[in-house]
Amino acid sequence: MHPHFKQCLHQLIDSPLDSWLAQLPSELANWENAQKHGDWQKWQKLLSKFPHGEQPQWQVVDGTVTFTPELAQYGPAITGLLKQFMPWRKGPFNIAGVTIDTEWRSDFKWERLLPHISNLNGRYVLDVGCGSGYHLWRMLEQNAKMVIGVDPSPLFFMQSLITQKYAPTVPLYFLPLGVEDLPAANAFDTVFSMGVFYHRRDPMTFLQQLKQQLRKGGELVLETLVVDGDENTVVMPQDRYAQMRNVWFLPSVKALELWLNRAGFSNIRTVDVDQTSVAEQRKTTWIEGHSLSDFLDPNNTELTIEGYPAPKRAVVIANK
Repeated sequence: MHPHFKQCLHQLIDSPLDSWLAQLPSELANWENAQKHGDWQKWQKLLSKFPHGEQPQWQVVDGTVTFTPELAQYGPAITGLLKQFMPWRKGPFNIAGVTIDTEWRSDFKWERLLPHISNLNGRYVLDVGCGSGYHLWRMLEQNAKMVIGVDPSPLFFMQSLITQKYAPTVPLYFLPLGVEDLPAANAFDTVFSMGVFYHRRDPMTFLQQLKQQLRKGGELVLETLVVDGDENTVVMPQDRYAQMRNVWFLPSVKALELWLNRAGFSNIRTVDVDQTSVAEQRKTTWIEGHSLSDFLDPNNTELTIEGYPAPKRAVVIANK
């Protein structure tokens, strides 16, 4: 079993999450046994080539998760290695002096939601659909006791392992699984899910899966694409939305709040609605392909190129 998984499982012993131990080891073993990504072996070898200096530390500097010490003499080599793990979607990061200018300025989203969430100090936190793990570090910055991110992408898992080479002892764990693979914990103090909801074919089942990870009274932080309208307004794209094929449901804020209510959540409140800007999501040298500016109607940036409302995102908080 991968050492990262072993370390995580060890930390679950005698924690509020120890119920996971009955099923999680087999789920992780199944993931490893089924791993067939064409670059997997190459990534493993590249990961071992990253240099690291004495006394690795991390901090957040102007929204960038920064890992020290700086290793200027290895800068070109580190840059070359990091480029082998493109695209870098969520960030930004600075690894040993090399800045990764990710497609998303994920710090913008974090700053919008941070004033509205419960204090994470001493809490057990789960992030469902965590990407490369940028927000996991921001949660840990708020003194969470343990932070676990889940995302089935092998690339995101490897990107997270790179950052953790420079902060190897923090209580932050990435599990390359989907929420449907997780046993019910009923124990997390806070569950985040950001940028995932609209990718789910069955949104009500997804809400139940998030709910069964929370303890009673625990807090859900849900961030997703929305459209304008009343509680009956839901857009289902005919094919693509902003060039994404896997977008299923875009509810209005009122419809989303209704769904959360029907799923059994309480104290439901929408704390932020924000139009996604080309300053927050943009093309950089650290991704491959297009970004938001390519997905909008060039003659009317309030629409996608398919004619749907341009991306608008809401943060909704609720309790179990």
